[in-house]
Amino acid sequence: MSKIAIVGGTGSEGYGLALRWARAGEHIVIGSRDEQRALAAADKLQKEIGSAQISGAENLQAVQDADVVVLTVPFQAHAATIRHIKAAIKPGAVLIDASVPLATAIGGKVTQTLGVWDGSAAQQAAASLPNGISVVAAFQNVSADLLNDERPLECDVIICTDEPKAREVVTDLVHKIPGLRALDGGALENAHIVEQITALLITLNIRHKSHSAGIRITGLDEPSRRT
Repeated sequence: MSKIAIVGGTGSEGYGLALRWARAGEHIVIGSRDEQRALAAADKLQKEIGSAQISGAENLQAVQDADVVVLTVPFQAHAATIRHIKAAIKPGAVLIDASVPLATAIGGKVTQTLGVWDGSAAQQAAASLPNGISVVAAFQNVSADLLNDERPLECDVIICTDEPKAREVVTDLVHKIPGLRALDGGALENAHIVEQITALLITLNIRHKSHSAGIRITGLDEPSRRT
């Protein structure tokens, strides 16, 4: 069993992932800038799940000894959060970056993305972290609303990374959430494409008065399960 620290775990996306993985029996630590908020979210999750390994902590403490760190903070907090936690992430850990550089970070539209100097939010994370920490871009296109309720998920998770072993770890975590399918999206440099899809999904949600738009890629013969 992996220890999964979710940085920004009191937000909708982070809490939804925590909920789904806790149901699957994973060891979850909910992180927040505010320790009391993290503890309250962990207590709420524990009551929802029952018997599970769930705790809460300030982000820096949350990532210590975690095998997997999941970054689900708004983009305006992305760089500062990485600077805050990077020294505490253990070598060999996998960092899943689910962040999207939406233009709301600078007061712009939620349906637009920002250009990122390093190419994408995930590449920005990779450029800031010490060697030995594998960065994976994933989960940007999964509806937070669906993660947090009982409706079935029907969505593909495109995984972008330069590390084959990290891809395997994240593929396994994707498949622990019923209804999700992991797809190999190639190198980390492709993350900017996946991040931009989120802005399109937000546009679709607005126009169709929904909160659950996702993506499904057709014409593939179970590619995520090939060896």
